[in-house]
Amino acid sequence: MREVPGLGAPADTEWETVVGLEVHAELATATKLFSASPNRFGGEPNTHIDPVSLGLPGSLPVLNEQAVELAIRVGLALNCRIQPSVFSRKNYFYPDMPKDYQISQYDQPINVDGWLELPSGRRIGIERAHLEEDTGKTVHIGGGGRIHEAGYSLVDYNRAGVPLIEIVGHPELRSASEARQYVAELRSILVAVGASDGKMEEGSLRVDCNVSVRPVGCDRLGTRCEIKNVNSLRSLGRAVEYESRRQIDLLTAGQPIEQQTRHWNEDDGRTHALRSKEEDYDYRYFPEPDLLPLDPSPAWVEEIRRQLPPLPRDRRLRLVQAAPSVEADHIALAVERSMDDLALAAIGGGGAPERVMTHIVHNLADGAGVLSPESLAGLVAMEEAGELTATQAKRVLASLVESGGSPQDAAQSLGFEAMDTGELESMVDGLITAHPDEWSRFCEGDKKLTGFFVGQVMKATQGRADGKAVTQLLSSRRG
Repeated sequence: MREVPGLGAPADTEWETVVGLEVHAELATATKLFSASPNRFGGEPNTHIDPVSLGLPGSLPVLNEQAVELAIRVGLALNCRIQPSVFSRKNYFYPDMPKDYQISQYDQPINVDGWLELPSGRRIGIERAHLEEDTGKTVHIGGGGRIHEAGYSLVDYNRAGVPLIEIVGHPELRSASEARQYVAELRSILVAVGASDGKMEEGSLRVDCNVSVRPVGCDRLGTRCEIKNVNSLRSLGRAVEYESRRQIDLLTAGQPIEQQTRHWNEDDGRTHALRSKEEDYDYRYFPEPDLLPLDPSPAWVEEIRRQLPPLPRDRRLRLVQAAPSVEADHIALAVERSMDDLALAAIGGGGAPERVMTHIVHNLADGAGVLSPESLAGLVAMEEAGELTATQAKRVLASLVESGGSPQDAAQSLGFEAMDTGELESMVDGLITAHPDEWSRFCEGDKKLTGFFVGQVMKATQGRADGKAVTQLLSSRRG
């Protein structure tokens, strides 16, 4: 039987995708990593610059203390060991790096040996999270914006020197879905600790995605390809799926995988080769002679640790404890939307956990507005007591989000007084008399007729009736 090149597996084998991510996050400092130019998104090209950003002769870097503090926050939030570190020169020759090298951390990064826990509970190892400066931006003019189609190129150095933290994960992700979960969780952590705004659409968060495949059960890694600068969760998922399929197709056709750097094209849904993958020795690293080693004191690190806010993982745990029967996906979504405090306060105020979380997840997707926890808890109590139907409760909730106030007052202003039981019974009996054929089929077990009778009552009462109460009356009449 023909074997897959380099892996010794049958061509009809099942495959496993292996993903390792390198996430670059711009740190939320006031100024750049090594100069006093503003760290600010946008602006006219080449207006947030200075001699250091432009790499002019005689200019010297001065390390930004705020960037170091934010890097330590990230390291602590990712359960890393904070250690003495050294800056190095990473040499390469692109027009967006005017001094022909990037100041980064290489063999002695500030954060090492950490982990991130996905909402599913699975932990993904973090190899390192190191500081470095960003490059400028090359804009290709003409064609489709790609270099091979352009008539000429321009360079904007506003971004050159912006502080980055590069978070390198171990290749422990096994699907496009897990890759998306990892980046979403990491973004939540970065935003929670105030290290970055996490805006992928503005380039504040960019992902380099290393993808390889191997036969299921094999413990060796296949040849990887790196997909550069993916800038949305949707693109990340599509890029992983496409690249995994591309590699499997090549291997099963008897062709080897070439280690490459590739580009994801959102328009055609494909990755395209950019260049052969560089190795560390291609960059000719050596220690940066103009910067001293960085050695944060243990006291400073502990002070930063004490100031960390609750992290998404801890917030999910608190909500699980308050609402143990709620689905994990709903818990994660409430935390992602930063509505966990509202949910906890409403549950603490007596709101039934499941009903509170239903409103948080399904009815407050656009935000809570001026809704207070007390009002949400009161609304849930009215639902539980049968004073409001589910449809009425949604309309009352919308009023509370927009205008605040009490759910009782909002319900009254909308005309949602609870129906008298006798009035509802009389209406159901009238419908049974008016629709004898449908009632006969209902009594014979046609469950679809339940919806018919409930719908007739809801129409007649303009949604004031309680659907559950109507269903119970129908069952009692059937005997």
